[in-house]
Amino acid sequence: MANLKELRSRITSVSSTMQITSAMKMVSAAKLNKAQMAITAMRPYADKLTELLQNLSASLEGDSASAYAEEREVNKVLIVAIASNRGLAGAFNSNIVKAVRELSQNEYAGKQVDFVTIGKKVNDVVSKTHTVVANKSSVYDDLTFANVADIAEELMELFTNGSCDKIVIVYNKFRNAASQDVTTEQFLPIVPIESDKNVNLDYIFEPSKEEIVEQLIPKSLKTQLYKAIRDSFASEHGARMTAMHKATDNATELRDALKLSYNKARQASITNEILEIVGGAEALNN
Repeated sequence: MANLKELRSRITSVSSTMQITSAMKMVSAAKLNKAQMAITAMRPYADKLTELLQNLSASLEGDSASAYAEEREVNKVLIVAIASNRGLAGAFNSNIVKAVRELSQNEYAGKQVDFVTIGKKVNDVVSKTHTVVANKSSVYDDLTFANVADIAEELMELFTNGSCDKIVIVYNKFRNAASQDVTTEQFLPIVPIESDKNVNLDYIFEPSKEEIVEQLIPKSLKTQLYKAIRDSFASEHGARMTAMHKATDNATELRDALKLSYNKARQASITNEILEIVGGAEALNN
């Protein structure tokens, strides 16, 4: 059994760790509330805008079809991996790393796979084995639509100039504070929705469908990327809050166990001292 000094030192250390994890949990909970409100507010708009553009793109044919909907043989794939700049969030970052590795090794095996990373944690891992075209981790320093739009414009340029034939986004989709789903979405080319023949889509457009599509597609793609990053941002704080909650509970259990061991050791030490005193007294009487 460890001596009293060692036990006191461990109890102090665990108590300090517990205070840190508890503080991190409260900070993440506060940030999560704001991030959750932001993604909940924009998700219906982003989903509806994407659906509208996919329907319109499906109705355009031939020369009027958008360059962003061009289907071509996939030889070069660009994966946008979205994670976080910080750790201590459970399996949040490792799940993204695992997902992009599976994509590059299985689904896109034999093809040229490059990366655009958003988050230092995923960039540190992916850059060791693959080509990272751009590291956009600094976007978290000021997460605004304008900054994300700049990244989306770069991705659109890479697709239109032929640098890649397909762009996919991999991120953690926020479900609730304790649950996040690793999601893979096709960014480019735009996937048209197969229209139901029983539904009448004979509308009059003003301006023309071509003008509407060309003006709205860039905005839709920027919104899609912004939603993905916002989803990941909310998921990060949810994962960190959950991880710190569990860490605090584990630290509490460990501290209580150490205190019990300390009290037992202290009791044994006091008992031994009493026995020595009694034994010494008995020896003097004899």
